[in-house]
Amino acid sequence: MKKTLRYMVGALALACLLASPASAQDFPTRPISLVLGYGSGATDLQYRKLAQLASKHLGQQVVVENKPGANGTLGLATMARTAKPDGYTIAASTITILRQPHLQKTDWDPLKDFTWIIGLGGYSFAVAVREDSPFTTLADMIKWARANPGKLSYASSGVGSSLHLLMEDLAARAGFEPLHVPYKGGAEINTAMLGGQTMVVVSGVGSMIQLVEAKKARILAVFDEGRLRKLPEVPTAKEQGYDIVYPSAYGIVGPRGMPEPIVKRLHDAFKLAMDDPENRDFLERFDMLYWYRSSDEYRKWAEKAFIEERLFLQRAGALQK
Repeated sequence: MKKTLRYMVGALALACLLASPASAQDFPTRPISLVLGYGSGATDLQYRKLAQLASKHLGQQVVVENKPGANGTLGLATMARTAKPDGYTIAASTITILRQPHLQKTDWDPLKDFTWIIGLGGYSFAVAVREDSPFTTLADMIKWARANPGKLSYASSGVGSSLHLLMEDLAARAGFEPLHVPYKGGAEINTAMLGGQTMVVVSGVGSMIQLVEAKKARILAVFDEGRLRKLPEVPTAKEQGYDIVYPSAYGIVGPRGMPEPIVKRLHDAFKLAMDDPENRDFLERFDMLYWYRSSDEYRKWAEKAFIEERLFLQRAGALQK
């Protein structure tokens, strides 16, 4: 009996050992769900482009599922709680995954509950107005806002979003009190500004480029270290006396505990997608950054950025007490 039991246990262990590489090698055998915590806009377009290109290398379709809410973390939180670590449910990760736990209590830990698969790119952010706005410079806007407390309305993609906190950081440094009007995505906030619902918008440069080119909007400042390729005439906030530099990274994560071979398979497919000329052209068109980080590099970056986000929130006066 003992000998039979030992044989059965040994056979089972051998079967698992043999099956594991094979299953990883065969992955994927069905479509993969890529959860995106935002609606329409440059972020949506970027992930759909990458999903399309990665699908060619995976041999299965990567399907983008928009699940906006909770500053882009609603879908991430659901994945962390419910998804199996089999590679068939992954998610877009932006800086808000590392910020939300500092804003409010969450039932997930960004450093423990996710597998960090690959760092993909980065956004540049800007303060913009309609082309017919009386504000032609950042100084114009700040002067008016100081003289009219609580009346400078601005749109962002939600309370606690990078766009919201950038304006609050600027307001704190420049000494004015703005009126925040939150929306759900890049397309909505730009529409609000163009329609006159708000005076100003803080937006990703990628979603503003076409409006600027069509002479519908004017960018007053970008929050980068230097001027952008497609907008060399637009000064940085730093040039104008406000040392706020905030390029925002994005990538892909999965549930914790994903097998290394499956992580590598996904990493390699999305790395090829990143390097595809179609994606390079996309980044150029929307003035977005190419920001590759391997799985290990992405995880280490997240550990450091988690601490930096806390400091950013402190400056903006938004840190959870």
